[in-house]
Amino acid sequence: MKQQGAHPEDTEGTPDASPRPDTAEEPDGAHRDVAHIDEVEGDEPLLPARVHRPSDLMRLVGGVLAVVVLLAIAAFAHGTTSGLEQDINKGTGQAPDLLIKIAGLASSIAILLVPVAFAIERLIKRDGLRIADGVLAAVLAHGVTLATDLWVARAAPDSIQDALTQPSPGDIHALTDPVHGYLAPVIAYMTAVGMSRRPRWRAVLWVVLLLDAFSMLVTGYTTPFSIILTVLIGWTVAYGTLYAVGSPNVRPTGRTLMAGLRTVGFRPVTASREEAADAAESGDRGRRYFVTLEDGPPLDVTVVDREQQAQGFFYRAWRNLALRGFATRRSLQSLRQALEQEALLAYAAIAAGANAPKLIATSELGPDAVMLVYEHTGGHTLDSLADEEITDDLLRDTWHQVKALQSRRIAHRRLVGDAILVDRSGTVILTDLRGGEIAAGDLLLRMDVSQLLVTLGLRVGAERAVASALSVLGPDAVADCLPMLQPIALSRSTRATLRRLARERAEREREAVLEASRHSRPARGHDADDSRPAVLDKAGKKAVRAEQRAEKRAIDEAIEEAREEDLLSQIRHEVLRIRPQAPVEPARLERVRPRTLISLIAGAIGAYFLLTQLTHIEFGPLISNAEWGWVAAAMLFSALSYVAAAMALLGFVPERVPFLRTVAAQVAGSFVKIVAPAAVGGVALNTRFLQRAGVRPGLAVASVGASQLFGLGCHILMLLAFGYLTGTEKTPSLSPSRTVIGGLLTVAVLVLVVTSVPFLRKFVVTRVRSLFAGVVPRMLDVLQRPQKLITGIGGMLLLTACFVMCLDASVRAFGDESTSVSIASVAVVFLAGNALGSAAPTPGGVGAVEATLTVGLIAVGLPSEVAAPAVLLFRLLTLWLPVLPGWLAFNHLTRKAAL
Repeated sequence: MKQQGAHPEDTEGTPDASPRPDTAEEPDGAHRDVAHIDEVEGDEPLLPARVHRPSDLMRLVGGVLAVVVLLAIAAFAHGTTSGLEQDINKGTGQAPDLLIKIAGLASSIAILLVPVAFAIERLIKRDGLRIADGVLAAVLAHGVTLATDLWVARAAPDSIQDALTQPSPGDIHALTDPVHGYLAPVIAYMTAVGMSRRPRWRAVLWVVLLLDAFSMLVTGYTTPFSIILTVLIGWTVAYGTLYAVGSPNVRPTGRTLMAGLRTVGFRPVTASREEAADAAESGDRGRRYFVTLEDGPPLDVTVVDREQQAQGFFYRAWRNLALRGFATRRSLQSLRQALEQEALLAYAAIAAGANAPKLIATSELGPDAVMLVYEHTGGHTLDSLADEEITDDLLRDTWHQVKALQSRRIAHRRLVGDAILVDRSGTVILTDLRGGEIAAGDLLLRMDVSQLLVTLGLRVGAERAVASALSVLGPDAVADCLPMLQPIALSRSTRATLRRLARERAEREREAVLEASRHSRPARGHDADDSRPAVLDKAGKKAVRAEQRAEKRAIDEAIEEAREEDLLSQIRHEVLRIRPQAPVEPARLERVRPRTLISLIAGAIGAYFLLTQLTHIEFGPLISNAEWGWVAAAMLFSALSYVAAAMALLGFVPERVPFLRTVAAQVAGSFVKIVAPAAVGGVALNTRFLQRAGVRPGLAVASVGASQLFGLGCHILMLLAFGYLTGTEKTPSLSPSRTVIGGLLTVAVLVLVVTSVPFLRKFVVTRVRSLFAGVVPRMLDVLQRPQKLITGIGGMLLLTACFVMCLDASVRAFGDESTSVSIASVAVVFLAGNALGSAAPTPGGVGAVEATLTVGLIAVGLPSEVAAPAVLLFRLLTLWLPVLPGWLAFNHLTRKAAL
């Protein structure tokens, strides 16, 4: 029976000849066929002939950055480059002419012969794929050098041209080549074929390259910056080629594994591949094999190669960047370092008294893989055990193993279910120690405790998990881990499980709210059909309000009944029952957050765009000619917007909330949106304000959601209306502009795409249902009070009008009659910029709003020298100047317990 695999010759065998790892008995070598000795049983996945290594991509990025830095130095440090060239020319001018000619002739011949000789040697050894990669890299490098030469000759700044070229010795009217057309391809070829792994060839070729560069410098046919740029281009193109086409897969075959076992004294019979439980997270921990021997107990063998070691590289690199230094091991490790680390952890764990697989041999499997041989343990992982098999004794035994490790300051770093093995006798064995650390600090040890609490809590619940930990570690040790009990400190698979459980809880809560809302509708409809007079008396109005309160109470009770605590909160509460004074404030583990990084990048892009616009503007005459009356009007409209925002919020809150305090809360929002994205900070602040004002949490969220929903609808309608007016204001007919028609068609196409793709349709429906679950009942309450609805919608229209008038006043402050634009055009520009600012992840939409408003005003006919300062004034009045009053209002409301 033949089974699929990367190497067909290694996957033939009898399927029933491979015993299961947890029930394997020692095989009888006398009854084995000698022809089966090199077989690897089990379905191994087909391996790609080539792999894309993250290390190649990182080297490509590093090379590009180095080229950019070199060109920047050449552009801005012209004096330094000229001085360096003069010093080199003076120093090399003393060299004998005969020596220079001999060196130039020898290097010119050798620089062609050495790559050819290496190619012949590789072809003899049937390694033609590497030669093909090298030739492709050389061709691409030659193309890049030609493009660079053309750019330097025709478009580059004079300083870069002076740094990379000089008058040719043979013709003073001609310039030398900025990049050597033959040297860069040779370097690319050398790098792509892997000469760096063969010391002799590498040494010979580098000597030849240095000799050629020296002769070119001495004879005046190049410059130092030209040589450096040539090397960087060849190096960068080579790694770009390797990452694009992939490197040949060097994963060891089954025969290599068997041969490696024989070199360390074993006589293997068969080897079967074991499947990984979590390929996404554990793919870099090596492939595992169950090996039977002719004489002796079976073995567990782990094989680690360069391709597997590269798996998860970007995730580890991001963790290293985002988290503090103790959070994860370094991203790049050599195979020798990985082998030594795993061996060290295995010996240290056993010496500490913990049950861990016993390492009995290690070996290299060629230059690109290593092998670790363990005694076979057998058994089942914690994830594969049934719930009734996880007893309290098993939980306590697991904690005893962790306690043994921590007694010697050993951190496991990955105490998840598939790393906890239970053998046939019920003994717990900790596996997967490769990512651990010795001499670990307190934070790492506490992270291990928090990780194991969550791992066990996912299987047996928070109460049993905490009780078993307390019985072994004691209350103090368990309480100390509470600051580490946060998702960022947990493993990747655990975080994914917690996110899935959170989605399931949210879905159950939404279903409960919808069910309560459906039950309340029949009663409302029955009452509506009652023969009640159109004009209610005082008693009738009181009865209607009582019915509304009963409906709210039913929905609130449904939300409370459906609300479930997440596992982390349950664990905290169980620990706090024993240690009420335990610290619960999460420790700061993140060095940088993705949102912060995105904000910095977006802000930098916006700042660059604005600076490029402002460099052509003379602010002195512009400010002196500004109309300060319009500046004052813009300030007035900006201040009035906070009153309009308070009206827009209170219009969807049936409860009585102080108006002036609501205005103060909107002013405080101008401070909050500087430290949070615009679409997030305002929602959170208004929700908190309403809760502090006496509105129930669910109703507060629903009121803010209703306000946002109506605001979105009004925003879209006004954008279409003003867009229509903008398209017709310069034409006698009422036909809309092509831009409006194109926008509507684009929206229609997007709607069709969303409704036709199941994944997108489910995503949108889920979000809309979650929004309407609380908003619809709230809107029914608001509709009972038309004056409230009029206040809310009027506040939204007034808010938009204030901002539009503020922007229009800012434009008129710097423009004149000849540069004026219509109010409809200004409205369209503001509405588009505000929409983009709400979607942007930057605080206050910084960068995105400025760029959109400036481009929009220029597009509607405003000169750039007026559009740029007008946008700056508008953002100054609506974003930056209100920060100080907002901070004061925020602190005042906080002291008054209103936030």
